[in-house]
Amino acid sequence: MHFEFGFYSSILLIFFVHGLVYSLLLLQKGIRNETASDQWLSVFLLLSVLYISPWMLGFAGWYDTQPFRDIIFYVTFQHLFFIGPVIFFYVQSLLNPSFRFSKKHWWHLVPGCLYLLYTVLIVVVDKLIVKDYYFLEEGTDREFDFWYQTLGYISMAIYFGASIRYYYLYKQLMVQVVSYADAIQFKWVRNFLFAILSILILKFILFIISLFFSIAYIGTWWYFLGFSIAMYYIAVSGYANSVRTKMRFSADVFSSKSALLLQYHTVNDALVEEAEMIVMDDQTSSKESDDAFIKEWKDKIQEMVVAFKMYEEPELSLTDLANKLRTNPSLLSRAINKGFGMNFNDFVNYYRVQAFMEKLKMGEQKSQTLLSIAYDCGFNSKATFNRAFKKATGTSPKTWMEQEGLV
Repeated sequence: MHFEFGFYSSILLIFFVHGLVYSLLLLQKGIRNETASDQWLSVFLLLSVLYISPWMLGFAGWYDTQPFRDIIFYVTFQHLFFIGPVIFFYVQSLLNPSFRFSKKHWWHLVPGCLYLLYTVLIVVVDKLIVKDYYFLEEGTDREFDFWYQTLGYISMAIYFGASIRYYYLYKQLMVQVVSYADAIQFKWVRNFLFAILSILILKFILFIISLFFSIAYIGTWWYFLGFSIAMYYIAVSGYANSVRTKMRFSADVFSSKSALLLQYHTVNDALVEEAEMIVMDDQTSSKESDDAFIKEWKDKIQEMVVAFKMYEEPELSLTDLANKLRTNPSLLSRAINKGFGMNFNDFVNYYRVQAFMEKLKMGEQKSQTLLSIAYDCGFNSKATFNRAFKKATGTSPKTWMEQEGLV
């Protein structure tokens, strides 16, 4: 196969090969572990290596040599209308175990499929009917037409925004339903979205510069280098990511509604899905009804958590506590928010901090480390413990011990 190895083509080739290898590795990992998120990331990396291909192959001499010139002209490498939806599907499958690609998701792929039909039409007309350059008589690659690049960029930006919204709804819900929210905050998703944002910003900067200056082919190459670096980071970090969440929920990023916690119950030996609205900030109820409601539930909740030391369970969830109290998660969430003025995650961590301080006052730090005491109280990491302690007391564990004369 014709390939001219030069500085520009070789650099992109390195990223191309690495991206392709990681795409295959993620596909294998996704099939082996039955993780849809790995499979979606595999598709994203495949689309990414195809995206940089025209510039890599162009510097490798394909535009100047037949039949490679026709291949690069007639084969679509930049699937701009597919990249955005794939990013969105990846984020959903990573954050939500209940996400399944179904018929209702196909409409996201319609623009990409229509563009593929358009490219097939170009091939049929030029190669089979006219048997000459008709659509490509100007000698330019159609996938770099202004309208396609612009609409493709807008599509990516929209789905990037939808992914951010979904991540926000996820984080907003998790602090209400689990006591280990820090452990499943998915910093990788945040970093992944930052990488996508960097690509969008680079593309926008390139567009702004092109309005005032003529950008040479080599000048545009630097954008593709930046894209390749971001792709490589996503490939390596995405493959290494091992965080998983068990909390199933439903969220509509195109509405102002909060996410719904999904619960499963067995009815007549059949598994039934039920959505629970977890109220973040209920402004609809009256003060009188709130007072009666809080009075009824506050003592029950406090007694269950403290007397039975439920806070010592590292993976305690709102559903677990609701089952113990024989109520539903939505009512319990409202009771905690209204009665204690905090979300479920902060509520449980508060009692973990109180238990930690009691153990120190009893002198347990003389026989074991502070971290082991924190683990005994239900914390699952040093970082989570330090954040929770600072939030509950306004100071660090070391400073508090000095103030209490426990050092």
